[in-house]
Amino acid sequence: MTILPQLEKAVSAARALALIPPEKIEELLLALSDETIREIPFILTENQKDLERMDPADPVYDRLQLTEERISSIAQDIRNVAVLPSPLGKILEEKERPNGLLIKKVIVPFGVIGIIYEARPNVTFDVFSLCLKSGNCCVLKGGSDAIHSNTAILCVIRNVLKKHHLPADVVTLLPAGRDETREMLQARAFIDLVIPRGSQKLIDFVRENSTIPVIETGAGICHTYFDREGDAGKGSEIIFNAKTRRPSVCNALDCLVIHSSRLVDLPRLTGPLARKEVILFADEAARSVLTGNYPGHLLFPATPESFGTEFLSLKLAVKTVNSLNEALDHISRYSSRHSEAIITENKETAYQFTRQVDAAVVYANASTAFTDGAQFGLGAEIGISTQKLHARGPMALEELTTYKWIVTGNGQTRP
Repeated sequence: MTILPQLEKAVSAARALALIPPEKIEELLLALSDETIREIPFILTENQKDLERMDPADPVYDRLQLTEERISSIAQDIRNVAVLPSPLGKILEEKERPNGLLIKKVIVPFGVIGIIYEARPNVTFDVFSLCLKSGNCCVLKGGSDAIHSNTAILCVIRNVLKKHHLPADVVTLLPAGRDETREMLQARAFIDLVIPRGSQKLIDFVRENSTIPVIETGAGICHTYFDREGDAGKGSEIIFNAKTRRPSVCNALDCLVIHSSRLVDLPRLTGPLARKEVILFADEAARSVLTGNYPGHLLFPATPESFGTEFLSLKLAVKTVNSLNEALDHISRYSSRHSEAIITENKETAYQFTRQVDAAVVYANASTAFTDGAQFGLGAEIGISTQKLHARGPMALEELTTYKWIVTGNGQTRP
């Protein structure tokens, strides 16, 4: 069964959406936030159906799971997006030519944005609110793991759209099959931009098979470098937070890089991780220090595969280096260009690190867990872009827009 009729409706809805005033969009999103809270029991019931089909030990389980607290947080993010100023219609440039033509460069929506994502039902809410606020229709392609959750969320959204007399097709949830994915990626006449959110495997598949422009998001192989002038107290707290807050998400720490002169502090830096039973894969120098100072059943020798791995679980690689440049080389080799951090009290060292590390977000003395649209004051996020064209880092309203030129004349013709 083809998805083209659904995509045609999305294109029509995008044209209708262009005439909806910003205050109407804000009103609808605020209503959706309230409705989401009211529908928590329904959403949790449907989410449980998905959870029952997945092994709780699977790292994806945490991403799939919704709780009352998480849904309440999602509802607050929707409210945050609702009250943000709309970027639409902002004049980036305006000039009058000698021939009298008035030329304006104006921010406009892309039109129809396709999102392909895995077991992350929160994405359904985030994408809809950001797309609607930025004037875009969204075509959602969720994974089969979250089909019940996504369908329930779509039901809540469309009920609110109906009450506010907006076209239901401003949001479309496609079937979870692979054939629909391939057809979506070839639908260049209907979809203006595709954004994959999920594993590197998913991102690679989308990039290799799409005829539509793609913005890559999601894969995070994140490092924290503890410098020879790092503060051990700060370091211990930052490392613990970055690794254990939510290990299944893309901004979680995957590799601790430590200066060899500070190996004596390694037991203090990693000690709190043992409370969460974090498994360490340490190189020879680090393991010799940790032996007897970290639980033996959680300590293993690092292998080449330990570095450059996005664990998405309570696992952490430890790499010893002899200089800042060696740390920079290691990060450059294994980074996914998502989020990288340094812990140091030396301002010159921090400056060099933040300037030379090639990543979407670079931190000095803070946890990589902050790489998040809401934490950056963007309301929510569509994803974390790890590429350099158009958008980089947390993507929200402005990143879901482009611009066009509007030229006003009075009968001018070109010689």
